[in-house]
Amino acid sequence: MAENNNDKQKPNLGNFKPGNVKAPKINPYWIYGVVILTFLAIQWFSFGGGPIETNWMEVKNTMMANHDIQKIHVINRDEAHIFLKESSYEKYKDKLNVGFSAPTKFGPHYFFTIGSVETFEENLKNAQDSFSEGDKISVEYKTVHNYFGDILGWILPFGLIILIWWWVFRRMSKGSGGGAGNIFNVGKSQAKVFDKDSRVSTTFKDVAGLAEAKQEVEEIVDFLKSPTKFTKLGGKIPKGALLVGPPGTGKTLLAKAVAGEANVPFFSMSGSDFVEMFVGVGASRVRDLFKQAKEKAPCIVFIDEIDAIGRARGRNPNMGSNDERENTLNQLLTEMDGFDTNSGVIILAATNRADILDRALMRAGRFDRQIHVELPDLNERDEIFRVHLKPIKLSAEVEVPFLAKQTPGFSGADIANVCNEAALIAARKNKEIVEKQDFLDAVDRIVGGLEKKNKIISVDEKRRIAYHEAGHATISWLLEHANPLVKVTIVPRGKALGAAWYLPEERSITTKEQLLDEMCSALGGRAAEQLEFGDLSSGAQNDLEKITKQAYAMVSIFGMSEKVGNVSYYDSSGQSDFSFSKPYSEKTAELIDEEAKKIIEDQYQRALNILKENASGHSKLSDRLLEKEVIFGEDLESIFGKRKWEKHIEPKKEPDKNISEGTNEPDQTNPV
Repeated sequence: MAENNNDKQKPNLGNFKPGNVKAPKINPYWIYGVVILTFLAIQWFSFGGGPIETNWMEVKNTMMANHDIQKIHVINRDEAHIFLKESSYEKYKDKLNVGFSAPTKFGPHYFFTIGSVETFEENLKNAQDSFSEGDKISVEYKTVHNYFGDILGWILPFGLIILIWWWVFRRMSKGSGGGAGNIFNVGKSQAKVFDKDSRVSTTFKDVAGLAEAKQEVEEIVDFLKSPTKFTKLGGKIPKGALLVGPPGTGKTLLAKAVAGEANVPFFSMSGSDFVEMFVGVGASRVRDLFKQAKEKAPCIVFIDEIDAIGRARGRNPNMGSNDERENTLNQLLTEMDGFDTNSGVIILAATNRADILDRALMRAGRFDRQIHVELPDLNERDEIFRVHLKPIKLSAEVEVPFLAKQTPGFSGADIANVCNEAALIAARKNKEIVEKQDFLDAVDRIVGGLEKKNKIISVDEKRRIAYHEAGHATISWLLEHANPLVKVTIVPRGKALGAAWYLPEERSITTKEQLLDEMCSALGGRAAEQLEFGDLSSGAQNDLEKITKQAYAMVSIFGMSEKVGNVSYYDSSGQSDFSFSKPYSEKTAELIDEEAKKIIEDQYQRALNILKENASGHSKLSDRLLEKEVIFGEDLESIFGKRKWEKHIEPKKEPDKNISEGTNEPDQTNPV
């Protein structure tokens, strides 16, 4: 069959449809500019321009003396307009030719202010005394009304007032979240809608780790895609899922993946978007949000940081005053599960403060599922690193398992920051690829702060810092349950004058012996100062703060005190946060204080004894630290020998940069 030539000439338009073409948006400010330019054009360029200003002396001595003036019109008894003769126009053509505002050939050509009519007539008469009757200039008096100027003078002030009023209220409505830029739309929902016209590119492949949490939300997406798979067995679609976990663990990223995977409209907003200074706005926005969601059902509504409106009722610090947050929460509870059912509307929410949320919000029927998004473990950190390392040019020596092992306790956001900082450090050093040391320096930078090698420290202070850090290192090396040390430095970093890096074990529970060993290791710095210098300094402030909290936790939370007993006064539900009384008597409080103080004192004496028994090794380590400023595990091994309980020691060039669970911050003295 012959091909149709007409078909061959048609362009390939793909999925083009005339209805899909959107008209270009017009910025209203262009309209305002066109109106202003139109007014200027009418004012300045209509009728070919106007006369040029002159004065009486030039008129008398030049124009009248040469008999160039045909007539004079006195306008409104104030201004004299000069009309030149046609034969004399060529003389003044160069002066009159001033562009668009040049007067026409027929005049008027010049004007000047006459002052008073009587003075003008007398001056004109005296100037024409020597003129013949045929050469005398005729004078006409006219009254001209500027209707356009009069009308503009009346309208312009009112127009400016209306324009300013409109602009102020538009700004107010935008600042308070009023929809469509109108102050009367302040009660409208501020949710961003992602549908088939505006897709989110994030998918579940971009979410590394979080296997259990991802499975939960994937099931919700599957329910929306193929509901019959679940409903045929009698199941119902869950009404809501609450993502709970520490900051930076990927709660919002999971919600973005749901938006990218689900083929349904996705409403996204923050909990703070509901609450405004106006009474009733929050409840109105909740109603409007669910009204839009019902119209587009099935759909998903995501509320980030829901604790902004979901805080438990009855905790208002304003002592009984009308609380806009509580009104908003009441409306949200009604919309999620009230008389009016929301079939096809699934609520996703995220928070890191689940303990303060209202119990009515947490019950089944509103949030049927609580999905815990915890800090990633070793394998999950490995997966997260592989995602964030994709755009980075890596050296062959960089091993992802090594990086995952060196970052215990890091969240997904922390790992992303490590990768970015490593790339920046490599670029700062003019490298072509990112090497392993760049990643180690990046973790150092994030955890400890920027190095301050130029910080002024006296010799005595430096020696005290060296003995302090060597005390930590010595005891941690000699105790079984203390975290193995990887690196010690006396180079100032951030606010710290010295720091020790450890490689903590990833464990789910901690025994009493482990807590006591960590406490003894933390007190090693102060004990070293006491033995070497005979006095104390403020350098152990961070250590004391940490062990004090740890000791009170052992007594009042973990039940590790024989005298206090197997009791815990910790309220994990958060219900006692606003209570003005302690859950125990004054006598028990005194007992808790005594037990906590006894635990700390026992471990301090233990640290003193360990350092006395190993005084020579501690002294050698301090001298080596003063000499090198940075020492590693190999230096301790050469002085004290191998640890009996050591399972793994990192090479010298591969130090861990994470401070252990027992030393979340580097030891520091008070900054000057």
